[in-house]
Formats: sequence, C-alpha cells, structure tokens
Amino acid sequence: MNEMQLAKRLEEFKKSVTNRFNIYNSLFLSLPYADMENVGMLVPLLFEQCDKGLRAGKKPQDILESFFVNIAALEDEKARIDFMFRIIQYVERQVVLYDSVEDAAFPKLQEYTGSLSIKDYFELVDQSKNWDKIAKKLSTFSARIVLTAHPTQFYTPAVLDIIKELQDLINENRIDDIDITLQQLGLTSLINTKKPTPLDEAKNIIHILRYTYYDAVGELFQYVKRNLRIEEFDNYDLIKLGFWPGGDRDGNPFVTAEITAQVADELRLTLMKCYYNDLKTLRKKLTFKGLQEPLFVLNQKLYRAMFQEQYELPYEEIVSRLMEIREILVRDYHSLYLEELNALLDRVHIFKTHFATLDIRQDHSKHVLTITAILKKQGTIQESLEELSQEELLQWLLEHDLHLDPDDFEEGIVKDTLINIAQLKDIQRKNGEGGCNRYIISNSEDIFSVLFVFALFRWSGWKTDEITFDIVPLFETMKGMQASEMVMQTLFDIPVYRQHLERRKDTHTIMLGFSDGTKDGGYVKANWSILKTKETLSKVCKKNGIKALFFDGRGGPPARGGGKTHRFYAAQTKDVANHEIQLTIQGQTITSTYGTKQQFIHNAEQLLTAGLTNNLFGKEHVISAAERKLIEELSELSYAKYDALKQHEQFIPYLEQRSTLKYYTRANIGSRPGKRGSKNRLTLSDLRAISFVGSWSQLKQNVPGYFGLGTALQKLKTEGRINEVRKLYKDVPFFRALMSNSMMSMAKTNFNLTSYMKEDPEFGEFWNILHEEYQLSKKMLLQVSGLDVLMEDEAVSRESVKIREKIVLPLLVIQQNALYHISKASEHTELYEKIVTRSLYGNINASRNSA
Repeated sequence: MNEMQLAKRLEEFKKSVTNRFNIYNSLFLSLPYADMENVGMLVPLLFEQCDKGLRAGKKPQDILESFFVNIAALEDEKARIDFMFRIIQYVERQVVLYDSVEDAAFPKLQEYTGSLSIKDYFELVDQSKNWDKIAKKLSTFSARIVLTAHPTQFYTPAVLDIIKELQDLINENRIDDIDITLQQLGLTSLINTKKPTPLDEAKNIIHILRYTYYDAVGELFQYVKRNLRIEEFDNYDLIKLGFWPGGDRDGNPFVTAEITAQVADELRLTLMKCYYNDLKTLRKKLTFKGLQEPLFVLNQKLYRAMFQEQYELPYEEIVSRLMEIREILVRDYHSLYLEELNALLDRVHIFKTHFATLDIRQDHSKHVLTITAILKKQGTIQESLEELSQEELLQWLLEHDLHLDPDDFEEGIVKDTLINIAQLKDIQRKNGEGGCNRYIISNSEDIFSVLFVFALFRWSGWKTDEITFDIVPLFETMKGMQASEMVMQTLFDIPVYRQHLERRKDTHTIMLGFSDGTKDGGYVKANWSILKTKETLSKVCKKNGIKALFFDGRGGPPARGGGKTHRFYAAQTKDVANHEIQLTIQGQTITSTYGTKQQFIHNAEQLLTAGLTNNLFGKEHVISAAERKLIEELSELSYAKYDALKQHEQFIPYLEQRSTLKYYTRANIGSRPGKRGSKNRLTLSDLRAISFVGSWSQLKQNVPGYFGLGTALQKLKTEGRINEVRKLYKDVPFFRALMSNSMMSMAKTNFNLTSYMKEDPEFGEFWNILHEEYQLSKKMLLQVSGLDVLMEDEAVSRESVKIREKIVLPLLVIQQNALYHISKASEHTELYEKIVTRSLYGNINASRNSA
C-alpha cells in the first residue's frame, strides 16, 4: 500500500471509527441503569488513574485504593467489589459498541486497502490477458474454512443480533435508534448464564452460518461466475465450509455420538430453512400458471425437510425439481427471473444437503485405548499392544475382519467411539457424503494413528473398499512433524491403504497444528518447522502420485498460527502443494474476521487471491539455501531460549499462581475443560493451547508470540550479521510475515500492568526474565524491520489495537487487583475469583484475536 493510500485509510479510520465511537460512547456512558447511576461517568476517570498509575510503576491494588478513596468515595470492601463488577459490565458493553462501529466502517476502509480483492485480481488478469490460466486454476482451486467451537466465541446470538442492528444503524447515522439499541445492550446479559452444552455451541455457530455465510458464499460464487470469461463455471467447491462443533471430541470430551448425530441433523434442517426462504421469495415472482404445481410440490417437500429429522430429501431431487422449473421458465415464460432461479440452483450445488462438512476429531491415545480393549476382548493380548510385534498388529488391523458390538465394552470412551464410527454411515445417507467424510487424529506421530482408525472403520460395519472417509493425521508436536515424512511414505507403501487412497481420488489431507506446535517449539521454530514439513510432505506425496492437501489448525493470535493469515499463504514457497487452502477459524475470529457478510467475502477473497498469486503473478517464492540456513539458525537460537524458559522451575507455578489460567475452565465460555486428562499436577503437555496462550494474553505479556526472538537476533548482531537478517526481512515474504505477526503480539503487550511483580519474592526474578526478553525482542525487531514503532506500516491496525487496549485497561487492572487479593487469602476470595473469571470475557473480546 503506498503512503498516500495509507494516510487516506488512516483518515477514514479516524472519521468512521475513532470519532464515531467517541460520540456513541459518550451517549452510552451517560445511560442510567438500575443500581448503576454515575458508574459510566466514573469509567473515564478510572481509565486515567490506571493509565497514569501504571506508567508511574504503581501496583494495581494501590491505583484502585487511591481511586476508591479519592474519587469514588467507597470505603467498604463489599461496596468496592460491587462497583468493580459494574465497571466490568460497562467495559464489556463498550467493547461490543466498538466492535459494531469498526465493523460498520469496514466497507469504507476497504476502499483504501492495498489487499487484492477478486475484482482487482480480475483487472490484473485483464491487463496480462491471462484468462485461460486463471480460469483453469479457479475451476479446481478451493478454500475450505473450518469453523471450530473453541471457547472464546461467546457472544450469544442475542448479542450478535444487537451488534448487527447497531452496524446498520451506525451506517445510517440514526442517533435516536442507536440510543435505544444501546439501552437494550445495557440490559441484555452478555454471557451464558450456565455452561453451554456442545449442542448449544454448535447451534450458536449454525446461527452465523444461516444468517451470514449462506448469503456470503452464494454471492462470492455468483461474482466469480459472472466475471470469469468461460462458458460454464461449475467449481462449487470454490469456498467450502467445515464444522467442528459436535464432531471434535478431542477439543471437547463432552461430545458424544448422540451429539454428533444431533448436530448433523441441525445443519441439514437449518439449510432446508434457507432453501425454503429463498424459494418463498422466488414464488412471489414466479407467478406463472405452468409453474404453480412444481413450485408447490418442492415447497411442501422443503417444509417437511426443515422440521422432520427423519424425512430425507436428497440433493439430487432438489436439483432435478429446480431444473424442471427452470426448463418450463425458459421454454414458456421468456426466462423471466432466470438469474434469481440460477442463484438458488448454485446454492443448492454448493451446500447440497449438508451446509458444512462435519469433521470428526479424536486424540490418538483414545484410539490406542479402544484398539487395546478390542484385542483384549479377542484374547489376542492380555494387557498391552506391546505384546504384539509390528507385523502381527498390522495383520490384525489390515486383514482380520471383526464385527463389533459396542455393548460388549464397559468403558465409556471405547463404547462411544464404536457407536460413533458405525453411525457415520447414517449421517452420510442423510446429509450426503460431503456432510461428514473426514476423521482427524490429533497427536499423530506414527502410522498407527491412521491405521487404528482405518481398522475401526473396517470393524464397525464398513467394508474395506467402501470407506468413504478421508483419514487425516494431525502432526502438531515437533516429534510428529519430524516423523511425518516417514509416516506418510510407510502408509503409501501399504497396498490396502494405497487402494483406499485410489478410491479417494488419489488425494491425502494432512493437518498441521500451529497452536500446539508453538506451545511445544516456540514461535519461530514452530512456524519454520511447519513450512519445511509442508515442503517435505509435498515432495513425498508427489513422488507417490498423491495430491497433498494441507489443513492448517490455526488459532486467532499469532502465537497460535493466526494473525494476518493471508500473508502466510501468499508467502508459501513454490515447493508447497497449492491445490487448496484449508484452515480452522476459531474463537472470536469467527465473528471478528468473518462475522459480517462483507468481512466474510473480503477475507475469503484474500484466501483465494493468496492461493492464486502464488501461481499466476509475481515471482514464485523461493527461499535460497543461504536464507534457509539463516532462518534455521534463528529458529534454533530462539528455541533454545524458549525451551530454557519452559524448563524454568517457576514456569508452570507462575501461570498457575499469577495468571488467569485456572479461571478459564470456570468461565461459562465453552463447554470443554482447560486441560487434557485429569492428572492433579499440571504439566505443559496437558495444557490446552487456548488456555496457555490466553493466560499470557490476559497478563498482557503474550510470551509465546515472540519469546526467544530478541536473544536470537542479538546473537547474530554481536557476530556482525544483522544486515543478513535485514536482507532476509526484505527479500523473504515468509520471514517478513512471521516478524510482522510477532510485532503485532508485542504491540498488544503491557508490562506496566504487572510491573509490581518485579518485587515479588517468589516470582520477581522470573518476571524480569520475561520483561528483559520482551524489551530485547522489541528493540531487535525494530532494528531488523527499519521501523520506528511496532506496526508502523499498519497504522489502522495499530490505531485499532490502541483503542481496544485503552477500553480494556480498567478491566485488566481490576483483574490484577483481584488476583492480588486472592493471593492474600482475602475473606472475599470467592467474589474476587468471580471478578477474575468475569473479566476474561471483555478482555478476550476486546483483543479480537487473543485466543
């Protein structure tokens, strides 16, 4: 983006976002609520005290003490606690207001963006006359956006509707209606009153599918189809939706076979409602005599299909009935409203009867448990699979035919695993094969992660040559990534498995996990290892005549593989297979990046253009041997520093005693626990990446997003090699994308918040280690990038981060103060714990990509 464009964008941001927010916020702060008089008036004063106090190195508890005595005139501790709860409620709603203002400004800001839309892309093609090439690529390329149920998506449907309403009102500047809607927001509960069930979570996200993505995907497809200069564009997989809530039992152990079936039904029934509504609109236009009967019949069938779970209306039948209507329309009625009818037909081709593909995911250890239980029941082993040689185990998995009855097994997880695999046939019958055809195995590190699942299908009523499922290994640890090449080659060498792949069109999906990779290997090493693993696996697949599809398990923040995602795809090297982009979208990224129709279309376009740019424009990205060696060196140096931190005896105790870690599970955010397993003593491997990264974010330390980088860069500088790194930053888009995301992590840190810890007798030294590495990383990254301030080249994002951090500052100080009182065993400990839990919400929502 050129400087002029950047300045215009910043000016538009200040006009459409900053100024508008300030106006509506002043309206909001003066709203009178029951029991909350004057609280709004005190929020700006509290912010000022927090900001000044932290800069002066004051402790959060001292800042609040001074505020309560000198400004709020509150002596009683109970009254102070009540006041803090009210401040939290105010801040939460300020965040909602800011989200609405920013989302409303989105289309205007896009006018000044440097990112390529599909429209810009087509204009480039026009200039270079590359239409054949792009048409060919777009007719096979695909972006699969997989929505997960990770527990940081916690605006309820009611609040999402208010946000949508506010966006529309803000765009039309209807101040009186905004006033009333803000009052509604003030009186609406922002959080779940009880922990949601996995089915509740799924329904919340299906709500977004119905009201946002159904139209967004349909419209984006229409746009590409209209503008591509080819006779018949029929790549209905251009944008595919995937769905984890209700299918992902590793992410959420409360997901059962019954819930999986219910979610599959819910997806199908909701889609039928979308079709029914579209047909209803069409019927008002297609008022011609010869069409009444076929329209009425289809209308009745869709009506039944949207309410009766047992009623099956196949995709083929919907299409054939619409085609019949189309034929009559063209033949007898001058093709009137044909475009609208074609648009519905296209949507039916895109979503079929499933809406989104429900993925099944489970941890490899659970399959080990299941296979062990089965072979014990068969009398093959007494206790452990290790009693068998590898050849004997393979023989069982690939050749023996068993007919299992889940009721023969006592253990719940074994029984449920078998019931679930058996019922997947049923789901495919009702929702179509596209409704559920991928089984993902977390923590894959050897061939058995895939072959155990293959055997479980064979033993649960699926014939070997009729397994209509892709079995997807998820390599997410350093060990898994290192073993992945050998694992895949060994699988390709097994004739039975190779035949299975032939039936799956000679493609293999492989998933790579950014979240656990970063937790395990640190930021640079994890991302570099994933790129190298992709290159290696692309090679091994190509050699075996297999098309590799990579599925990236990305979180919201850079430390979990998020950040400015499209940069990474545009920066992939030419050695990475590029047939399809697949990634998870999770937590509040669902609403913050893909929450409105315009945002969804824009960000989906970014994925498509990033994938296409690699093939059609600009030079193909190659990282030379010398550049690779340098990245490798940086990755190892930063990993050594990060690993030393992980091994520090205070690492886990610090998170347990000085962060919000243990409060994640208490919040009614999601339905899942914050750690895997039920051991009493916490270990890093059991810790979920979300709780891990989220806890650092709440402390405003964001350690996983940069730790080790400063030390690595400093070492190269002392060796006189800083210019090599500067050249790397300038010439290698992958490295630049990595560093930019790291700078975003650092822009969201605020060590002032916890500076009181440096005096802590137990954790003072540990806090200093973190702080010194942050300062060093910031200094070194600015030197390497040539920037004066973090995110200098992204002024709008920087402004947005600044405003959000400002809104949430009083909430963070209140949270730290509560943690302090808990550590001092206050008589109100229970209430302070509630404050910590409750303050998680506003902070995560404000950060937009913090978990």
